[in-house]
Amino acid sequence: MDGYVYPGIVSSLALLVCYYTLLRSGIARRRFKIEPPAHTGPEEYERYVRAHQNTIEHLVLFLPGLWLFCLAWNPVVGAIIGATWLPGRIFYAHGYYKSAPARRPGLISSMPAIYILVLGSLVGFVIKLFEG
Repeated sequence: MDGYVYPGIVSSLALLVCYYTLLRSGIARRRFKIEPPAHTGPEEYERYVRAHQNTIEHLVLFLPGLWLFCLAWNPVVGAIIGATWLPGRIFYAHGYYKSAPARRPGLISSMPAIYILVLGSLVGFVIKLFEG
């Protein structure tokens, strides 16, 4: 369990990033007076909702990818790669809060971690299959 404390910390931080976008979406709901269950409103409000929704969509790939990579290779290396996703997602959300095109740098900076973790885990497990 020793090395798995690191992906555990990264996973906890990723959940907090998701919660942060949820919180910002809720604050925007109040600011723009959007009554539940509506999720439509001014474009500025919808960008907050989309930033949160997209973070959830990416979290579904990120968390299993992180843990599978850690199992297939090394938990410390996986956690280091996974840690690069965290600031990228915050950068993404803050860019999206400004404008839709401003989200791209954060998206581009957060995507490599997902690709490396998911594809790396697949490669690692295929190698283990043929080694064993």
